[in-house]
Amino acid sequence: MQVGIIGVGLMGHGIARNVLSRGGHALTFLDHPGNQPVDELIGLGARAVNAPAEIAAVSDVVILCVTGSPQVEAVVSGENGLVSALRPGAVIVDCSTALPDSTLRMGEIVSAAGGAYLDAPMTRTAKHAHEGTLNLLVGGEADVLEQVRPVLVSFTEAVDHVGPLGHGHRLKLLHNYVSIGFMTLLAEAAAQAADAGIDPQVLVDVLAAGGGASVALDRLAPYIVQGDRDGLPFFVGNAQKDIGYYRDMAQAAGAQQIIADGIAAAISQATEARHAQAYVPELVRIFRKDGAS
Repeated sequence: MQVGIIGVGLMGHGIARNVLSRGGHALTFLDHPGNQPVDELIGLGARAVNAPAEIAAVSDVVILCVTGSPQVEAVVSGENGLVSALRPGAVIVDCSTALPDSTLRMGEIVSAAGGAYLDAPMTRTAKHAHEGTLNLLVGGEADVLEQVRPVLVSFTEAVDHVGPLGHGHRLKLLHNYVSIGFMTLLAEAAAQAADAGIDPQVLVDVLAAGGGASVALDRLAPYIVQGDRDGLPFFVGNAQKDIGYYRDMAQAAGAQQIIADGIAAAISQATEARHAQAYVPELVRIFRKDGAS
């Protein structure tokens, strides 16, 4: 298939490389300052263009891997956006973390332009993107998913159809709320333990042997013990955005969000202290006494 991708960042770079090397698909990508270095992709045969419309004009499948709903809306329906040059029957696969209501609007716009839309947010990390073992939560028509599955399997371990359009992003926000919430709580506990002089390895061992055992602990333990942040290259600013999206979704549904408000307040403290570009494991340091200063 002719594949396009917009967003060749930490996650998108791995996706693009696997679409080319494992999937054997032709690939066009949007040239953008936020991309990771693309020499490897170009060496594998990828081609850069300057506008989303140029990608739409040559692609059967377009993968979006951008920051959030404003960016998705801009590349889909903005000036020189995808819908201005979409091929009949083309499928847009939105792997971003976005608001479900925005996703439904984008789906309607793409459908009116003669294409189809899937929300397919990712779980797992940039390491899994590089290895081609991401998991996708796909919302939309099942037959459309089967149409693009040959592309999706090139960079995933699991592709789960979770319901109609919008359900992928709804579940991703639920997933990220729980995941970020666990890690924020753990970072705060680890910071308090460090301030109290507790051996960080002892803390990790006690949690791992009891009710604190979790993926969150596995991901933060290298930083708690060794100061190694690179196991989870996920920016605090992105965590704040995802929790904000979750709160917006919860508010629209009339759902309780007391705990979500607390998580948001803790992360906002870090971003207001200019730590938006820190990785989430570094919250352990930021939450310490005077750590956010």
